Amino acid sequence: MFYKDERLALFIDGSNLYAAAKSLGFDIDYKLLRQEFMRRGKLLRAFYYTALLENDEYSPIRPLVDWLHYNGFTMVTKAAKEYTDAQGRRKVKGNMDIELAVNAMELAPHVDHIVLFSGDGDFRPLVESLQRQGVRVSVVSTIRSQPPMISDELRRQADNFIELDGLREVIGRPPRDPMPEPGREAEMVGN
Repeated sequence: MFYKDERLALFIDGSNLYAAAKSLGFDIDYKLLRQEFMRRGKLLRAFYYTALLENDEYSPIRPLVDWLHYNGFTMVTKAAKEYTDAQGRRKVKGNMDIELAVNAMELAPHVDHIVLFSGDGDFRPLVESLQRQGVRVSVVSTIRSQPPMISDELRRQADNFIELDGLREVIGRPPRDPMPEPGREAEMVGN
C-alpha cells in the first residue's frame, strides 16, 4: 500500500534485482521503474548499488551506471575484488550490503516509506530497525523463480512484499540479446 503524500526512497541492490529479473525472463526499464514510484508517492531518492570491475577496459554494466547517474538515480559503487576460486573459475566479490544499510539508516528520519529491491535475507535486521524508527518498508523480489529469490525471513519482516513479476507490465521490457552479465552481476559472491 502506497500513499500519494508519503516520502519515498528506493534502495536497489543492483546484482540482486538483475538476477531476479533475469530468472523471470525480462529486463528492467529503469526509467519506467522511477516513473512508477514517482506516481506512487513523493520520490525523494532512488539509490542503485553495484560493484564495478575497475581493471576491465570495458565493463558491460558501465553504460547502465552512467545512464542511471544522468537520469535521477544516486549511484553507489565500489571496486569489486577479482579472484580465482579453488576450481580455477574467475570470481568477483563486491558486496554492497553495508553501504545500502548505512544509507537507509541515515535517510530513515526523512522518509515515510522505503522500497528495498532485494531478496537478500541479510537485510532483515535493517528492515526491522527501519520499522522501529517508524518507516514502512516494502520489499521487491520474486517467489515465482526456482528457487525463490527472496528469503522467507525478509519477506515476513517487510510491511509489504511486492512480487517483481507483478511489475513486469509496468517496469519490464523483453530481454536484450545475450551479453555478459553486468559485473555479476561475472559471479558475485558474498551474499
